[in-house]
This record gives sequence, C-alpha cells and structure tokens, in this order.
Amino acid sequence: MNDKLSYKDAGVDIDAGNSLVSEIKPIVQKTFDTNVLGGIGSFAGAYQLPQGYKNPVLLSATDGVGTKLKLAIESKRFGTVGEDLVAMCVNDLICNFATPLFFLDYYATGKLEVSEAKEVISGIANGCLKAECALIGGETAEMPNMYRDGDFDLAGFAVGIAEKDEIDRSSKVQDGDYLIALPSSGIHSNGYSLVRKLFFEKLNMKFDDKFGNSTLIETLLTPTRIYVKEFKKFQKYINAMAHITGGGITENLPRVLPNGLGAEIEKKKIRTLPIFEFISQYVDEVEMFRTFNMGVGMVLVVSEKNVDRIINHSDGYIIGRVVAGDRKVVYI
Repeated sequence: MNDKLSYKDAGVDIDAGNSLVSEIKPIVQKTFDTNVLGGIGSFAGAYQLPQGYKNPVLLSATDGVGTKLKLAIESKRFGTVGEDLVAMCVNDLICNFATPLFFLDYYATGKLEVSEAKEVISGIANGCLKAECALIGGETAEMPNMYRDGDFDLAGFAVGIAEKDEIDRSSKVQDGDYLIALPSSGIHSNGYSLVRKLFFEKLNMKFDDKFGNSTLIETLLTPTRIYVKEFKKFQKYINAMAHITGGGITENLPRVLPNGLGAEIEKKKIRTLPIFEFISQYVDEVEMFRTFNMGVGMVLVVSEKNVDRIINHSDGYIIGRVVAGDRKVVYI
C-alpha cells in the first residue's frame, strides 16, 4: 500500500497548469509587438523600451475587477472580465499621458479549471489588443482552501511610458476649458456591490430577465470601454483626462484640477444610460453620482480651440466647463 502524498492529493494539479499555459500561448502571442523579447514560459517578461522619447518615465497601474467578478462566476460567463481587468489599468495610465506598453495578470483560484481560465485569459488578451499593449506575463495560482469551489480572483498590472514633463496634467488646465465626455459602455467595473444588492437581493431579479434589447446579466457584464485609441488620436489636443471610476465624476474629475479651479457640469447634458436610469429609481441622485459613471467613462479637459476637432472625430460631447473654484464639481 502506497500512502505517500502527492501535490495533486493536496488539491494542486501541476498538469492542469501546464495544459493552460500550452493552450493560452497562441492567444497571448497575438498581443506581442516588436518590443517583446522572448516568449512565454521564462521567469520574467522582457520588453524593450521604444525609441524616440527625450526624457522617458515609466508609469504603472494596478487594479482588479471588484465584485463584478462575482457575477461572472455565478453566471458562468468568463469571456469579458479579463477585458475589464485591462481597461481599469490602462485607462488610469493614459490619464497621466502614459502610452501603455505591456500588461501582466494574476489569476488565483481554489481549483484550476482550464477551460474557464482560458476564457478569462482570452478576455485579457482581447483587452490588450484593444489597448495596443502586450500581454508579456502572468501567474496562475491554485490554492485549495484559500478560495471556495468555483471562486477565483484577478489582479492586473500595466506599465506605460511618458515624457516626464507630460505627466502632471493639472498644470495644463485653464479657467474656461471645456469638459468633453467620452461615453461609457455601461457600469464598467465599479459599484457592483450596490448593483448586486439592488437587483438580486432587493428586487429578486434573475440573470436572464429581459433588460432593454438584452438580458440583465449581459447588460451587467458589458466590458469596460478602453480609451487608449482615443488618447493616442487626440493626445496633443487634450489638457487633462479623468477616468470616471469608483466615486463617479464627483470624486474623479477634481483629481486633475489645480488649486483655484473647479468644474461646472450641466446634468441634463449627460447622456445617461438606461441601466443608470433604472437604478436611480432606487438610489438617491447624490449617491448615484458618487458611485457610478452615469454614462461617462472618461472626461477630457480641452481648450476651446481644440473642442471641435475632438467633437467632430469622436463620440465625445460637451458636459461643462472649468470655472473658478476649490477643486470641486458643481452640478447645475
């Protein structure tokens, strides 16, 4: 009788991990550009810095998906949360005028299900393609008893490059600048603890309930929009950018305003999405604007002379102005 234990007896399947790496290799390699050195499977990802910068600085951002991930797990829909993961990181980078270079992910689970993990990582790769950055590495950790059956968690790490004198955007903002909203694709990846409590505890709704032209779960899992291409297109015409995440416009826009200036936003001009109109029946307006993006995923601060150029070549629209104030948002 052989009573010796193996790692698999303890709940960790090395063969499953190797199988996953094998299956995701061609997916990940699609994100590579000419600056990626080596392939997948080394101890670290290598990336050659691009040429042409005068005083380059590397910037980094990290984030997760929050409790939106819980909805993906409960509904067994894993294809888009990876895209959310990339979006939350790269959308922050571009607010400091950093062009995303590469991305790494951390996937932790109690028991590795190769097919599920492949879907998640495929979503990450898809997000990297949209963000025009390379997925050069990651870590998959199988930790029995750390997570309940079926649970997993995600973390993402993005690195970008910028000119040193371009990083501080608040110094570029002037009284009278226009505020241009780039629409969100939905709730993005913030406020889902409130969303889950409202829809599934208070209202007892089901994933497959109709919501507009879709189902509720499809609406709630709509991936976060990635704004990297818009940033690259309009970079030289933008004074500052604010990624509207947790805290909404109310908390995030002041982060790019200098002392002595505030923001005045016309609420009626915001193109609020149906999902927010529905939620607002049950949540106070002030709480809505401090929790959700309300249909605005990114706010561009733009000089008057550059407004038409951006409006005419994007889906952006004006929602307000920069005014004298104490770094606060006032809704009118």
